[in-house]
Amino acid sequence: MLPRWWDSVLMWGVSWLGWGVLQFIGRTSRIERHFEPRAEELFRSGRPLIYALWHRFQLLSIYIHRNEDILVLVSRSRDGELVARPLRRMGFRTARGSSSRGGGAALLEVLGDLESGRRVVFTPDGPRGPLGAVQPGVVAAAQKTGVPVLPVAWAGRRVKALSSWDRFMIPYPFGRYQVVYHAPVDIAPEEAGGEEKIRRALDAAARLAEELLSEKTRPAGKTIC
Repeated sequence: MLPRWWDSVLMWGVSWLGWGVLQFIGRTSRIERHFEPRAEELFRSGRPLIYALWHRFQLLSIYIHRNEDILVLVSRSRDGELVARPLRRMGFRTARGSSSRGGGAALLEVLGDLESGRRVVFTPDGPRGPLGAVQPGVVAAAQKTGVPVLPVAWAGRRVKALSSWDRFMIPYPFGRYQVVYHAPVDIAPEEAGGEEKIRRALDAAARLAEELLSEKTRPAGKTIC
């Protein structure tokens, strides 16, 4: 059995390795961002918003939104700590909790951030799935605060899709990537079906990212829709 201090060394090494890999991927790749007009207005306004993306789109999104002081929900497990440390090095803040453990306290932290004018991100089908299923936390946050949900997705030519439950996507260095910001989704306090509205928007953003990737002549960063 390894001594306890070795676990701390391992965590430290993994956090720096994750930071370095993400920096290398991002700095060597061509990343083009495309905004639906309402999404662009919200993105540039500085107002609070809730980013939402499927679990498989995390890696490149972390690089794109580095150093923006966004709050991310991360599970309380040991695996969650391996994710949280690189996130903090990339300029994110973390709230520890998930649907299965500590979710209530984490949601309160999220609500406090939104009410104070800050931004947060949800992976609605994480951390364990099922694939493409929107968990209620993101809907609750939108309904309780009135903050819009901004769906995000990306597609790339140099990507490894894993066979995991979420089909997690690993972007390669020197790739070309299209990032789509869908129209914001507003959910009224007593509105039913918020999960379905977000799911449709996330899937639409993913489809559009794939379509943009195939259009080689489209100007970089052009506003869409």
